Amino acid sequence: MSETWSSELTPLSFLQRSGEVFAEHPAVVYGDEVRTYREFAAQVQQRARALRAAGVRPGDRVAYLMPNVPEMLAAHFAVPLAGAVLVAINTRLAPEEVRYILDHSGAGVLVLDAAYAGTVAPVARSLTTVRTIAVAVDPLGPAPAVEVPGAVSFDDLLAGAVREPAEPAWAVDDEWAPISINYTSGTTGRPKGVVYTHRGAYLNSFGEIVHSAHDAGSVYLWTLPMFHCNGWCTTWALAAVGGTHVCLREVRGDRVWELIDRHRVTHLNGAPTVLTTIMRADRAHPLDRPLVVTTAGAPPSPTTILQMEQLGFRIVHVYGLTETYGPYTVNQHQVAWDRLGAEERAALQARQGVGMLQAERVRVVDEDMNDVPADGTTVGEIVMRGNNVMQGYFRDPEGTATAFAGGWFHSGDLGVMHPDGYVELRDRAKDVIISGGENISTIEIEHAVASHPDVLEVAVIGVPDPTWGERPKAFVVVEPGTAPAEEELLEHVRSRIARYKAPREVEFVTALPKTSTGKVQKYELREKEWSGEATRIRG
Repeated sequence: MSETWSSELTPLSFLQRSGEVFAEHPAVVYGDEVRTYREFAAQVQQRARALRAAGVRPGDRVAYLMPNVPEMLAAHFAVPLAGAVLVAINTRLAPEEVRYILDHSGAGVLVLDAAYAGTVAPVARSLTTVRTIAVAVDPLGPAPAVEVPGAVSFDDLLAGAVREPAEPAWAVDDEWAPISINYTSGTTGRPKGVVYTHRGAYLNSFGEIVHSAHDAGSVYLWTLPMFHCNGWCTTWALAAVGGTHVCLREVRGDRVWELIDRHRVTHLNGAPTVLTTIMRADRAHPLDRPLVVTTAGAPPSPTTILQMEQLGFRIVHVYGLTETYGPYTVNQHQVAWDRLGAEERAALQARQGVGMLQAERVRVVDEDMNDVPADGTTVGEIVMRGNNVMQGYFRDPEGTATAFAGGWFHSGDLGVMHPDGYVELRDRAKDVIISGGENISTIEIEHAVASHPDVLEVAVIGVPDPTWGERPKAFVVVEPGTAPAEEELLEHVRSRIARYKAPREVEFVTALPKTSTGKVQKYELREKEWSGEATRIRG
């Protein structure tokens, strides 16, 4: 506890302030419904009381499985207001993956959108810690396709709020307490739970406000999943300045343009694939005002940057990981770049940049933790530390110690440092596939493929995809005397992992390229698949 003259940092204070200062300003827009900040703050209070009535105690984990709907936004305030820790689950995961996260996090309550009843139903009876499952039916979404065993309606959960009449305080006793746990995509096997603190979320929110230029006039369209790094903390940041959240269940190009035009959207975030979706939509047209697009997940190509700018978008390029609350660096624009040719300027804008306002200086180091020369050529690992680096991996002290070896967080990404202090990614240290901004583990896919009885050996790499940047492809050696059909093998994989992770194609080969020690040489497979393509890397 701090001295009496200071207060603990928490983004909960943002909504308390906006509920008073911007009381009648629109806070949340969804379909035809508009909720003011006064109403949104009251909604959050009600949900926090309901969670307490359901037995949620300080430090408990509360999981949400929802798209970008108002209830998901409210959860980012209501769960910590109840003293609990939010676990926002990726809506694209398979039932067994959801079960693992619920069990590992020790979540006691799960709130899910009716659209995902089919994901939870198969594992509902086997959950080890969840005691309450509540299903919310969104008026703009589908009805439950199946019944979730033991579940109650979300309305029934909310009804419990009357048993907790006292409003929770918009404050915390310890700013270092967890506010959320965000699970990685499992790029090295099992997903890891990344712990965010109230302090980190509070400070990271200011970085989003400054670098994306948010204020009370911001109208932000939710094209970035709220389950991904808590929407890069924009869930909290926009409330801090009294901006308007425009919620969106599903990202479709024409629907995005409809909302941009209807609500005069000023900001949106997303991976370059989202930008491509927007540009390729039938309703795409030049804007009559600037619209800020903050993008990461893979570096936007100079071509994409120029095309978006021609439509009236202003690109803010950032880089980070789940372990850094989302964005950690920003490609800070320099006035001198405006005097350059369009292609030269766009190439500079495609770099990952410098530490954000709330972050420390990013480093590129060698194996001995020495900074590599800032020559734009010498490759090293990107390392980070500071206020918006995770507290650690939940229930994984060994993984945490490894990640912070030498006192800095090791990203696993390889890059160079330019003479002007801007970092640029060059390669991945691990064989991670980034498809549509989501990290996919080749090991996880290989294990799923190898579980088929006819598979002898398998190697998975990322191959070019015009929509998603890259996608998984499997190279398979089958057992002698067998001849499994490609679709049979693919369906087998889809039954074991999330469909978005599964390969779309299998190439049957007689042997995989290997070193003398038997290690598969994936670079040979990549060279063939990426011939003539510019390798896309995480941004």
